[in-house]
Amino acid sequence: MNGKGRSIDNIVIERFFRTLKYNCIFINDFKNIKELKDGISNYMDKYNNQRFYSSIGYKKPMNVYLDYLQNAA
Repeated sequence: MNGKGRSIDNIVIERFFRTLKYNCIFINDFKNIKELKDGISNYMDKYNNQRFYSSIGYKKPMNVYLDYLQNAA
């Protein structure tokens, strides 16, 4: 951390929350907190376990993470 308010310190998580809001929360009409939690949980599952990313060689993030853990051991 390079100081209070430095935007690049948490840019990755800020970008993720922006993506979560625009791709899940804002486009769905959640009626209560339980629906919101379920919707976010489903989005997180899709985001980490089902979606392919070009920046990591068209792989799924969870697969990359598990490969890393397996190779590190």
